[in-house]
Amino acid sequence: MRQSPANRILLLLKTEGPQLGTDVGDHLGITAEAARQQLTKLAEEGLTEPVSEPSSGRGRPKQLWQLTAAGHQTFPDGHAELTAGLLGIITAELGPGALDAVISARETETLARYRHDVSAPALADRVSELAAIRSREGYMADSWQEEDGSFMLVENHCPICAAAAVCAGFCRSEIETFRSVLGAKVERSEHILLGARRCAYRISV
Repeated sequence: MRQSPANRILLLLKTEGPQLGTDVGDHLGITAEAARQQLTKLAEEGLTEPVSEPSSGRGRPKQLWQLTAAGHQTFPDGHAELTAGLLGIITAELGPGALDAVISARETETLARYRHDVSAPALADRVSELAAIRSREGYMADSWQEEDGSFMLVENHCPICAAAAVCAGFCRSEIETFRSVLGAKVERSEHILLGARRCAYRISV
């Protein structure tokens, strides 16, 4: 099904970060003015907002467009309220140890599933396989190799953000799973829960 221009803009800002109106127009194949009209309409709906970025020269600051918190919430978040509520109940009724057991069981299941699908001999291919899995799970993941030989795994969305906000153990579990599946060093360099636009992981031998 063909996406509407508004949905394509939201997806662009979600996956690529703040954009100039002209770049949005180029991406959609429309004029910069038409793109700005779409962005302004989305801003009136509370989904986008303009931000200023200082110019590299003496010119006027650039106006970029980015998603608001409401804009980010238009993407699925794994039944956020229900998930957060259930985790709160588990902790309150059964204690922190019960929640740790839930996280541990999830990590064991995820690790077994990922190991089945991430099996390439080369680290670059394993990172690519992991990115594909995470994208299918709703994380909007991408990967590439850096000039220094390390790799980046970037996730532009977190469908379990509500759960992770309630219990940081989910984030800790995920990074340990990545290390085990990839057989490599994995360090988180950007974190949505700390205010970043995305989660990013640097991977090296």
